[in-house]
Amino acid sequence: MRALFPLLALSGLAQALYFYIDGVTPKCFIEELPKDTLVVGDYTAEEYDEQRRAWVSHDGINIYISVDEIFDNDHRVVSQRGSKSGRFTFTAADAGEHKLCFTPSSSSGRNGWLSVNNPNGGVRLNLDLAIGETSQLESSDKNKLEDIASRIKDLNARLNDVRREQVFQREREAEFRDQSEATNARVIRWIVIQLVILSATCAWQLSHLRSFFIKQKLT
Repeated sequence: MRALFPLLALSGLAQALYFYIDGVTPKCFIEELPKDTLVVGDYTAEEYDEQRRAWVSHDGINIYISVDEIFDNDHRVVSQRGSKSGRFTFTAADAGEHKLCFTPSSSSGRNGWLSVNNPNGGVRLNLDLAIGETSQLESSDKNKLEDIASRIKDLNARLNDVRREQVFQREREAEFRDQSEATNARVIRWIVIQLVILSATCAWQLSHLRSFFIKQKLT
């Protein structure tokens, strides 16, 4: 395993591997890193289930991760306790050997349990490790962020289009309402005018007929 990690460091790409940990004994690896090298690790811990005869992950598994600078009197740069899965990152401040250790614990009480079905150990740790220059990994993250920012910008543009359409529809609705109110007002005025004219006409006709009948009686 020690010979594998320098190859990972040279590649600068993410590599996946898994290993077994017996009980609470930590599993450690030595890795020589150049200065300003960023290391990103994603892990998932599984425990062997005898009933299922399979490796399963459950919430009772915890992993303690530590990274020490061997060249600097084992100065600890990472001390992290995580759940069954998670991520850890660190940057090599100086060139030299770094010791990465993983210590499991489980609430199931099966740590250290060995059998014919599980000859390796109580916990299997799947590790996806990316070792490379900070600028390379940051460039990859930057591209992802730029893609997300582009999608957000597109969604904002669509949202603005929807808002403009809503404003346009409200303006058209207000214009239609104003036209309807103006038309109703004109209709009411015309009805009032018609009623006045009809009333005046009826009054004139009644007055004319009255005068006519009066004249007829006099003659």
